[in-house]
Amino acid sequence: MRISDAMVSAINDQIKAELDSAYIYLAMSAYFKAEGLDGMASWMKKQYSEEVEHAEKFISYLYERGARVIIPDVAKPKESYADALDVFRTAYAHEQYVTSRIYKLVDLAIEEKDYATQSMLQWFVDEQMEEEDNTGSIVSKLEFLGTDKHGVYTVDRELALR
Repeated sequence: MRISDAMVSAINDQIKAELDSAYIYLAMSAYFKAEGLDGMASWMKKQYSEEVEHAEKFISYLYERGARVIIPDVAKPKESYADALDVFRTAYAHEQYVTSRIYKLVDLAIEEKDYATQSMLQWFVDEQMEEEDNTGSIVSKLEFLGTDKHGVYTVDRELALR
């Protein structure tokens, strides 16, 4: 079965979202590095790499389906934040946004009875559950700690282990 033009367009749009996500996390990593929070910088750099991998998964999928891949421009990300909590709240909200985008892709695949795309997207549904859980957990820790610099340092050290 041929993949629909609407699905190809939606997946190409998701490729842009994944690359925008990568760029956002790379900028967050740079922010943390400048703030001397190397563990958080490293954690965000790994997020960056994961988002690039997600874009590559979508690209490979379109190639497998014989569809045209459009490599998009990426948006300039935010460069500064109030503190570590602000960064992770932003990351958490962004993951929720990405989850909503994945769900819309699933809805389209179901509507079109595109079972191959539904199957491929299940990996992303599961991945987004994990992403939201991870960033949400870090937000909770940082909210609990408030402005305790020793606590933020401890979280920074913990995130360096990822």
